[in-house]
Parts: sequence; structure tokens; C-alpha cells
Amino acid sequence: MAKYAGPDEFAETAGTISPKRTRFSVLRMARLLGVSTSGYYAHVKRAAASVLTPRQQRRADLEVKITQAHKDSNGTYGSPWITAELRDQGEVVTAKTVAKIMASIGLEGISPRTFKVKTTVVDPTASFPPDLVDRAFDRGRLNAVWLTDITYLTCGQGEMFLCAIRDGHSRKVLGYSISDHIGAEMVTDAIDAAATARGGGCRGTILHSDRGGEYTAHLTAQACFRHGLRRSMGATGICWDNSPAESFWSTFKHEEYYRHVYARKTELVAAVDKWVRFYNSVRRHSAIGMLSPDDYETSLRAAA
Repeated sequence: MAKYAGPDEFAETAGTISPKRTRFSVLRMARLLGVSTSGYYAHVKRAAASVLTPRQQRRADLEVKITQAHKDSNGTYGSPWITAELRDQGEVVTAKTVAKIMASIGLEGISPRTFKVKTTVVDPTASFPPDLVDRAFDRGRLNAVWLTDITYLTCGQGEMFLCAIRDGHSRKVLGYSISDHIGAEMVTDAIDAAATARGGGCRGTILHSDRGGEYTAHLTAQACFRHGLRRSMGATGICWDNSPAESFWSTFKHEEYYRHVYARKTELVAAVDKWVRFYNSVRRHSAIGMLSPDDYETSLRAAA
């Protein structure tokens, strides 16, 4: 409308030439379009203003902070996580407002909804410890239950395997190992790293896994006995019996692994290490009050 607006009345003189670009009366266009003239002039005034209104300035500031928070999360945070980040910075803002601004500037988080169920290779001659967890993975305190699993990775130089152990309460990755072959040795390496991370204070802790041969191996049983861990295993082929571990792999792969190509094994190892440190110290988790695992454990120690 503003493009074609002209004075409400043209003073024409006989013999004059019409303007090259036709202009129309604001009053007439407002009537035809069903809008008010006052609304049109208010729009023109806002468009011409060189100084942002307080509301516009607030919106611009939020756009900058939201964009930075999204960038700092490596493009993984959605509106609930960014809202928590902004509130920690002192901003008073709702998740609805953050979601609206993110949509308007084309930002979105990564939210994997499902995980792939992997086939566990079971040793038919092995004996299996009982399921001590019964899907109650979070017992409300640290070192009650540790969850472990192995996932398959690949890079330009071949396949690799990643084993991780997490605390069922704080979700912290306590230990992990990565190897170019799967076996009990990588499980024991992860167990030793987890026990070291807890300062050896893990006697009586349940170590819950699937029934893969790496976990039923005698070497793994020895490592658990050495650190005082109680072995627990879910049923074969029932992914829900170790669903937090499966969900963790889904998070890792959607937020890091699937988004990059690794030419060399050293690149993949470095990427895993970097992401685990990010996961523990920075990445917010909805189940622990939108805190990172490290911050959550710090809050528990402060409250004790």
C-alpha cells in the first residue's frame, strides 16, 4: 500500500502530463483494503523510525542471545534448553517466547525420539547374573546403579567400538573406552576408568548391562569383583531393559556422530572425547533440572 500511496487529492491542470508511476489516494486504498488510515500512517511512522522501540530492542537482544546459545550447544539445543540457558544468564523469558523467536530466525534443536535396537551377541555357554534393576534405573542417589553398553562406529580407516558407563542418577559418563575390536578388554578399561572417577567409592554399586559376550566374560566378572560392583543383566533382545544406555547412544549419534565424517581413527577418538566432556560439563539434561551432570552432582554435594 505504501508503494502506491499518494495525496488524497491531486490538483490537475489542463495540459499537464500524468505522473509516470500512478499514485492512489490513501483514503481510497484504505477503504478498499478494509484498513484504517490511522493504522497505515502508524505503520509508515514505525518503518521510518531510526530508533528501535523498547519492545523491538528486547526482541533484537533475545535473538542475539538465542543464536549464541544455539551456537554454543553445537546446534543441538531446542527451546527448553535455550530457555534454561537464558534464565541462568538472568533473563526473564518463557519457553514459548524462545520457541517463537527460534522459529522466526530458522533455528531448531536436535531431538531424537527413538533409538535403534541392536542385536546382542550372546555366549550360549555363559551364565547370566540376575536383573537387579528391573528398569528402576534411577534410585535417587549417586553410585546406586551404573549403566553400560557398547555401540558400533566407523570411520575412513575402518570400524570401531565404543563402551561407556554412566551413573543412573546424575547421567554422568564416568568412564568409556574406544577400540578397533570388540571384547571384554574394552569393558574392563571402562570399568577401571569409572571406578577411578569415583575415587574407588563404588563398592555395592550395581553395574547393569545387556547379555553380550563382553559382559558375561570372565575378565569382566573379575573387574567387577575387584571394584566391588554387583553385576546385573537385562533379558536378551529386550531393549527396554537397558533403555537409558540405548537412549544415550541415540543422543550421541544424532548430536555428534551422524553430523560429521571421520577420515581417521584418531579423529573419531578425539571427537568422542570432546563430546563426552561437553556432555558432562555443559549439556543440559531435562531429567536433572536442566543442569549438566557435573553441575547436578555439584549441587548434590552442596546440599549434603
